[in-house]
Amino acid sequence: MQRQGKGGSAAIRFRAAGGVLLFAHLLLVAWLTLRPRDVLWVTAANFEPLAGIRADLALGPVEAARRLGEGLMLLAPLGVLLPMAGGRLDVSPWGSLARTVTAGALLSLGIELLQTGVPGQVVDVDSLLLNTLGVALAHLLVVPAGRARLRRRQPGTAGSAGSGRDGARPGTVLREESPQGPTPTITRVGIAP
Repeated sequence: MQRQGKGGSAAIRFRAAGGVLLFAHLLLVAWLTLRPRDVLWVTAANFEPLAGIRADLALGPVEAARRLGEGLMLLAPLGVLLPMAGGRLDVSPWGSLARTVTAGALLSLGIELLQTGVPGQVVDVDSLLLNTLGVALAHLLVVPAGRARLRRRQPGTAGSAGSGRDGARPGTVLREESPQGPTPTITRVGIAP
């Protein structure tokens, strides 16, 4: 994102909004996942990948959709909010996806590890898988299209509307820069005794 010139203050506001929304979402996630529950009994921790998902699917389509949807949606906004708080438009799409998914997976792992000390909360490896998948899906569905749209709207960039190559007006012929001569060198001075 631009930091100076036209659109600089808009970029700062965009990043600030992303940071505030990210902080608010993380507070909500912490409240939902790390508060103690008053329950009569607690199920055993699930350390076998996909065992909880298979058990949810055995409950029927409606209950399975609800439970799997909860797992997918809990951290899914991070797939959009993390790049938004970062505020960069010209970034590798695969690099952005890798960074965002890694951050989502580490945050989910942190939540699962913190739940070991919270009464009534249970560690579930399938939650880690579903949360990470939700972050990845949200990122893939929203961020590339959003970045492309913002690049088109940003004035003075190569992708802005009404501009040709290198931000020039359509029909403008760009000339190559002529060589400016050899690079100046500095003669070496000997060191006196």
